[in-house]
Amino acid sequence: MVITSKSNPLIKEISKLADKKYRRLCGKYVVEGVKPVKECIAAGCKILNIICVEGLESEFENAVIVSRAVFESISSEVTPQGVLAVVEIPQNGLNPPEGSCILLDCLQDPGNLGAVIRTANAAGYGEIYLINCTDPYSPKAVRASMSGIFFVKVYQGTREEILEALSGVPLICADMDGEDIFSFKPPEKFCLCIGNEGNGISDGIMDGAQFKVKIPMRDTCESLNAAVSAGIVMYQLKYDKKR
Repeated sequence: MVITSKSNPLIKEISKLADKKYRRLCGKYVVEGVKPVKECIAAGCKILNIICVEGLESEFENAVIVSRAVFESISSEVTPQGVLAVVEIPQNGLNPPEGSCILLDCLQDPGNLGAVIRTANAAGYGEIYLINCTDPYSPKAVRASMSGIFFVKVYQGTREEILEALSGVPLICADMDGEDIFSFKPPEKFCLCIGNEGNGISDGIMDGAQFKVKIPMRDTCESLNAAVSAGIVMYQLKYDKKR
């Protein structure tokens, strides 16, 4: 049976997941695209529904088949590939990190947030703490994470809650007045803090930092994109001490 009505209850439910408040309320988010959905399944995420157009059902077990018009009505892609999954948002209790981790303070661009998650996963940071950030489970952030969101633990909370969870872990803040990252020697375990795209790290986090580091730049450049800066510092902190 192929669903051809946009008024179908399941289709209406998925359409609501475009809204941040509804995602939080029901604890679900959407993963779209052939490769991301397959990687989501392989990562062991809790898949609630798989929706696809005719012709793709053989690739996805127990998929709900819909018409192309119906699929396009629930897709966030410019050129939909014809498959999406509704996935349960992991309910991670706010725990101390097992290893070195990332703290994102008021990051507001979903593309930046997703890119940081992608790089953190690649570089081996398994835990990411978010304070007043954009929604990591928005379609744009999930897409920008390039499946990284499936392989890291994301913790969200107030500044007080997260600093409590990070108690005893040295904070390293990216700051223009810090020590050159390429000469800095990090502690064995640390939390790298990345701030807002325009305002940087908030005073409440900066005041508790044990270390501050910067990326050297030419005078003709005022700053780097938050995700680019995060990537450079993440790799330098993680792998320089191994050489």
